[in-house]
Amino acid sequence: MVYNRQATRFIIIFTAVLLLLFGTLSRPAGVYAQRDGGKGMGKNNTELATLGGGCFWCLEAVFEQTEGIMSVVSGYAGGNTEDPSYEEVCGGGTGHAEVVQITFDPETVSYNEILDLFWDAHDPTTVNRQGADVGSQYRSIILYHDEEQRKAALKSKSDLEKSGTFSNPVVTEIVALDTFYPAEDYHQDYYVNNKGAPYCAMVIRPKLKKLGLEL
Repeated sequence: MVYNRQATRFIIIFTAVLLLLFGTLSRPAGVYAQRDGGKGMGKNNTELATLGGGCFWCLEAVFEQTEGIMSVVSGYAGGNTEDPSYEEVCGGGTGHAEVVQITFDPETVSYNEILDLFWDAHDPTTVNRQGADVGSQYRSIILYHDEEQRKAALKSKSDLEKSGTFSNPVVTEIVALDTFYPAEDYHQDYYVNNKGAPYCAMVIRPKLKKLGLEL
């Protein structure tokens, strides 16, 4: 009986470990809803930036090709609905925008450099629209993580307006990040996994080429 009891205990512990391990491995990076604690810090001295500029597939592909970027997670932020689905966000009733949350090494790429690429990667003068993608979920938005990022975003936007790059006003929202909700698994690394898809070929690839990023 002692042997059976010990064997049973071993099986239970072993099964629990397997469930925990595979449960962790099955999650994409940043799968948890993340409520910002006032600091834009990631792990291991990295920092976070959260931006929206049209379809998150596009911004994800742009920043994944950028040196100093550790990870890019597509998701939703800026609205009121908790843990929204893609279908709900597309319906326009959640208030959320499609965004990417970027983990970056500030010693390699600065937050200001990320903002510069953000401006180049989309049209910040169109309200609730990027190309053929129309709706409030495609609005241009910067969600800052702390006061330093807020000031940097405001200055960057002001400098862009003064530069005369665009003839129309820059309509990009600059707001504090509350909660970031990672999108469904199939949205993550979309360009990398679907280079032959029509949207990737006709929209994302030309954008990467224009920006001089590796294809």
